Amino acid sequence: MSIFDHNVKLTVAAAALLAGCATVDDHQAMRPSGTPALGRVATAAEVAAADISIPPSGAGLPAGRGTVKQGEAVYAAQCQSCHGARGAGKPADALVGGAGTLAGENALRTVASYWPHATTLFDYTRRAMPLNRPQSLSNDEVYAVTAYVLHVGGILPADAALDAQTLAQVRMPNRDGFVDRSMKR
Repeated sequence: MSIFDHNVKLTVAAAALLAGCATVDDHQAMRPSGTPALGRVATAAEVAAADISIPPSGAGLPAGRGTVKQGEAVYAAQCQSCHGARGAGKPADALVGGAGTLAGENALRTVASYWPHATTLFDYTRRAMPLNRPQSLSNDEVYAVTAYVLHVGGILPADAALDAQTLAQVRMPNRDGFVDRSMKR
């Protein structure tokens, strides 16, 4: 099992516990004797619905499609109030800029300067954004806003469209900037 697969399983288990649910095995193992049995066992469908993480490879990306132009509208309506015009930041983090800053004292970690995989942007946006209504965007909207952010970050052209096949093929500027230190020894 890869570290990513392990982290996904931990995330799903944590989500189930926070929702007052647990798997059958976890429920029995985690309840000390003499304490009340709170919650209920999560159904397989509930666990599957919570397991929406997308790995760097793009495996499991949902059906859908979005263009840069469509993403511009989604961004203006759903993202700009926090991330500023064209991803410039304020009050939340900037999404663009930061090229060449990671080795310096004033590193700016943005989508283009830091993130090694475009699928991570899709995954994070789908699960956690917008902040006031996470998981409220359709898959088409998430593909579109991902395309827009990658465009304003200088990674995709203005006429780009993303879907499950094309997103996983996007080569991020910092793709080779991460080293798996656990493999060295």
